[in-house]
Amino acid sequence: MSCKTKKSDEEEKKPVVIKNATDIQRLKLEKLMRNPDKPVVIPDGPREKSLAPPPDFVRNVMGSSAGAGSGEFHVYRHLRRKEYARQKFIQEKSEKEKLDEEYQRKLEENKKIADEKTAKKRAKRLKKKLKAKLKEKKPKVDNGPENKESSHSEDSDKSDTENTTNENT
Repeated sequence: MSCKTKKSDEEEKKPVVIKNATDIQRLKLEKLMRNPDKPVVIPDGPREKSLAPPPDFVRNVMGSSAGAGSGEFHVYRHLRRKEYARQKFIQEKSEKEKLDEEYQRKLEENKKIADEKTAKKRAKRLKKKLKAKLKEKKPKVDNGPENKESSHSEDSDKSDTENTTNENT
């Protein structure tokens, strides 16, 4: 018997003491990892409730006549409870839809703000890159003292045209 199998046998024989939820989760993961080829069943989430369709024919219609029997009160109470439950369900559903709509609107707003910031920074980066490229292309030729003034005026003309092109972008 190899050392590896001895160690695994010893680990399995030790009693496992669960102290908190982390230990439970760890044990579940270890059990899953013993056989990684086995498919894991992930249960679906809870299903949403839906209203029952309205009945085609209504039985036990409450009449407005006096002297209703003693059993009619229980029927009335049952129908009243059912109606209150239906109204509560409709209110909860509308509230949930309202919260979902607000959440989606907030997501869109955050995305729009982030896109605007990204576009602004992109424009700034491109502008900086363009300036660096133009500086790199500008020749640094020193023709001597007599041509310094003429070359300086040409440089200022070039920088003026560069400034106008950068402002246009």
